[in-house]
Amino acid sequence: SALSFDVLGEDVLITGAGPIGCMAAAIVRHAGARFVTVTDPNPYRLELAARMGATLTLQVPEQGVAASQQQLGMKEGYDVGLEMSGSPDALREMLQNMGHGGKVALLGILPGGTGIDWDLVVFNGLTLKGIYGREMYETWYKMTMMIQTGLDITPVITHRLHYTEFEQGFAAMRTGRSGKVVLDWE
Repeated sequence: SALSFDVLGEDVLITGAGPIGCMAAAIVRHAGARFVTVTDPNPYRLELAARMGATLTLQVPEQGVAASQQQLGMKEGYDVGLEMSGSPDALREMLQNMGHGGKVALLGILPGGTGIDWDLVVFNGLTLKGIYGREMYETWYKMTMMIQTGLDITPVITHRLHYTEFEQGFAAMRTGRSGKVVLDWE
């Protein structure tokens, strides 16, 4: 999802600071994005996003995306959007803050019947791309190259547990005070 569109020099908006959204922040920053804004209602997850390279984090709904453009000195909206939250409100706000010709990758699973303002999509020339799974070989090659050139995703790993402690891992995820939980099978 993070590399569905070219991000070099682009302004990127990521909705959702779960482990995937946080890793996406690190990836687009490593790939040369200018500004990376991440939104989420959870302050703990926003801290993780900042550690992973977000230029700006916004606790929604208290902080709106439109004000972030002024704060960053942007004039035309975000170039690339990565919808990782599955939140209809986050998607609507993202679409309203995309620049003309912006591109949006949708990974978050939205509830059935989620509405989209199609006039906004058409008149702003937005491109929407659904993501399911990955482009396996291209993904492996790109991730190998990014890791070899210094991409560090370890800050998003907040828990390492033996596989027999899986219940503790699920409990940590349910609290919202976790990033990626890794189970050790040795």
